[in-house]
Amino acid sequence: MTVTDETATGGPLVLAQDEWTARRDAHRDRVDALIGPHLSRQTRGEKHPVIDFLFTYYSLRPAQLRRWHPGFGVRLTGTAAREYWDYSGYHRCGDDAEADPGLLTQRRTMLEFTERLLAGTAARPAQLGCFGLHEWAMVYRGGEQAVRHSGTPLRLGPDGTDAVVESMNLRCTHYDAFRFFTADAVGRNEAELRREDQAAREQPGCLHAGMDLYKWSYKLVPLIDSDLLMRCFGLAIDARELDMRASPYDLAALGYDPVPIETATGRADYVRAQSALAERAAPLRAELLARCRTLLAPA
Repeated sequence: MTVTDETATGGPLVLAQDEWTARRDAHRDRVDALIGPHLSRQTRGEKHPVIDFLFTYYSLRPAQLRRWHPGFGVRLTGTAAREYWDYSGYHRCGDDAEADPGLLTQRRTMLEFTERLLAGTAARPAQLGCFGLHEWAMVYRGGEQAVRHSGTPLRLGPDGTDAVVESMNLRCTHYDAFRFFTADAVGRNEAELRREDQAAREQPGCLHAGMDLYKWSYKLVPLIDSDLLMRCFGLAIDARELDMRASPYDLAALGYDPVPIETATGRADYVRAQSALAERAAPLRAELLARCRTLLAPA
């Protein structure tokens, strides 16, 4: 039975210490396995143009990701629950701990926005013809200052990169990609995107809309549980890899084979991979949407 099923009965799901600490420890091991190489590079002061994005553009720190959350309506029992007494968003229940019900009011605006965004995105047909050109548009005619990953060369050079942008239509639907376009690229997009239109334009084929399920999940922690958060994080990792393999950057030295979207074969490969990621994102989006609606429902 899921946590949501249990909380629907009106009372908290009470977890014994041995049960929830096992889940907590398994979560920490899962996170460590995924981000251990990133932390090692960070210690050595090494940058990684693919993976660093998950901790720079996305604001959740590794230590925060490592902290396990059971989700709203779950009470942690036993002496180990004391570690949660001082965590943001939790409150003490005798000797136990659980997410503070006051968060339902404090986070209501965020819950409403997330519900509206996810519902609108899920209701629209997937558009799969962008070919990841947003990364190319971010350096188009921008010179060296537009290169976002210092020390990582452009696979086709500046002129070749510009020629690819000029040979295809820009069809970006994601504002948080569009806002990094160079000035010369903005007018080449099929539509000028605005922040206030985000909820009306997001569509499920967008690589970044799938990646952002991770962002919407962590913004609602501890109302959202770490299991869902980590599944969204796993999707974000794979989406970011495709994002950068299809980008204008030469990542061969890091072991990434390019998806050469300047060719017909590369575009077909991109669409297949993009479609597979959209299929993975759909049930995660539906699950997060259902959690938001449960949390917004009157008590």
